[in-house]
Amino acid sequence: MHNEKILGEERRNLLLQLLVKADKPITGGELASKANVSRQVIVQDISLLKAKNYPIIATSQGYVFLNHQQNQPNIFERIIACKHSPEQTKQELTILVDHGVFVKDVIVEHQVYGDLTASIRVGNRNEVNEFINKINKSKAAYLSQLTGGIHLHTIQADSPDKLDRACEQLSDEGFIVHD
Repeated sequence: MHNEKILGEERRNLLLQLLVKADKPITGGELASKANVSRQVIVQDISLLKAKNYPIIATSQGYVFLNHQQNQPNIFERIIACKHSPEQTKQELTILVDHGVFVKDVIVEHQVYGDLTASIRVGNRNEVNEFINKINKSKAAYLSQLTGGIHLHTIQADSPDKLDRACEQLSDEGFIVHD
């Protein structure tokens, strides 16, 4: 097979098939390589697919098609309010994943834009380390830096007990915001 560019709608259909079948996030670079186009073309294609209401999200690990991950039986979800310094982010996320908790996102309330939500999608220490390394490597700021460290997380687990134990430890560490 030679490296011809896959054009337009055919390329977007290929991206959709790859994302739907994937059991883990796929980076823009990997998608660009498979379609023989630049990463920027992939970013544009993903935007066009999202505009057609395909449930694709960009995470720190790559792109994810959400449809097959929703509607999972026995998944319990909770939103928690936290506050800590940027340097404590790894500790916070590690506490959560060590209790069998999946961290779906981070939400901050911006004074101009209102609620800003960013996908985190970490469920184990490897994913936490990858997330922290990407933040450090890119020198990106944590969203919580916009709000003095106050932020929300949507967390998920297969039992309420796991959520309770994780929140209890976060509270013991001083990370949970209480009324």
